[in-house]
Amino acid sequence: MAKLLEVKNLKTQFFTQDGVVHAVNGITYSVGAGETVAIVGESGSGKSVGVMSLIRLIPQPPGKIVDGEVWFDGEDLLKLSEEELRKIRGNRIAMIFQDPMTSLNPVLTIGRQITEALELHLDMNKDQARKRAVELLDLVGIPGADARLDDYPHQFSGGMRQRVMIAMGLSCNPQLLIADEPTTALDVTIQAQIVDLVNRLKNELGMAIIWITHDLGVVAGMAERVIVMYSGYIVEESPVHSIYSDPRHPYTVGLLRSIPRLDLGRQKRLIPIEGLPPDLLEAPTQCPFAPRCAYAEEKCWQENPSLELVAPDHKSACWPAQRGVTTWEVPVAAPAQALRDEQSLPAHTLEQVQTDIMNAVDPGAGGLEVDIAMIEHNKETSAHSGVEGR
Repeated sequence: MAKLLEVKNLKTQFFTQDGVVHAVNGITYSVGAGETVAIVGESGSGKSVGVMSLIRLIPQPPGKIVDGEVWFDGEDLLKLSEEELRKIRGNRIAMIFQDPMTSLNPVLTIGRQITEALELHLDMNKDQARKRAVELLDLVGIPGADARLDDYPHQFSGGMRQRVMIAMGLSCNPQLLIADEPTTALDVTIQAQIVDLVNRLKNELGMAIIWITHDLGVVAGMAERVIVMYSGYIVEESPVHSIYSDPRHPYTVGLLRSIPRLDLGRQKRLIPIEGLPPDLLEAPTQCPFAPRCAYAEEKCWQENPSLELVAPDHKSACWPAQRGVTTWEVPVAAPAQALRDEQSLPAHTLEQVQTDIMNAVDPGAGGLEVDIAMIEHNKETSAHSGVEGR
């Protein structure tokens, strides 16, 4: 698969009164033409800042891209002038933001907000742009598209506003669509509809997608490859099935163990990830996950591991994984919170959790299909909650 996007050693920092925030710390990855890559991690892991840095949307100052290269279709985006970048941003690379209500201009009609990009990037006149805007709203499933072009954002529901954002993103037929947690604020039914819509449009238009999320149920249903981020670093990268069947980083293991078991109801507590994310004001000299890791070794506290191959097409930034550890039991030395209810949480591997997730995937259907029930439970229960699964 030809590489459409190639990110090399990207570093983004924010210079504040309290010090330098190390938001993105030398991440390297690629996206192939027509490929869907999911970037997963908890809040503050650097997911959004990382992708916004690709098209230089971070506020400068206080933000600054201090190092790295972003190659898109043969051009380094970080070296382009602002005028040259504007011809790519919103045209060949489009972005769907997390909250459509704050992303849409409340004093402009939906039609004007869609047609603006068409007139700017594709040199359409007003009549041509309006006709294309109607086609786009039809494409994303908004009924009465022609009449609704003259409505304002507050006249749409949350799901409809997100569909409008998708229509705006697709307006110029982009080669790459970046979706920054586009289903976070939506209820489970609308969430599933948006996922299905994006999958359908991807197949019809052949675009590549970077999908940012903390919801592993959504990832199982749409991504081909998964990147796991923590503290501004990529800590694991692999094909989607390998993340669930053979995780190679304790942080990924923790995310999987926090997924509720749909068949057990309230019989068992979820196993949370102990502690808090690290302070990004200090550049780590150790593994950034070591203070929260039940499997940390002496070397983990002394040196930050780089992202290395641990299996074919599977990378991990973990010293135990790099020396061959593949089974992640709940150890006796695990954090107290994780073993608080030890009598009802016997030591086990991830086999049961993996089985639940893989049952939500139907390879025989010609693609991955997300289980709506899993999305609903993931929506109700935070990925790092210690509350009983429902």
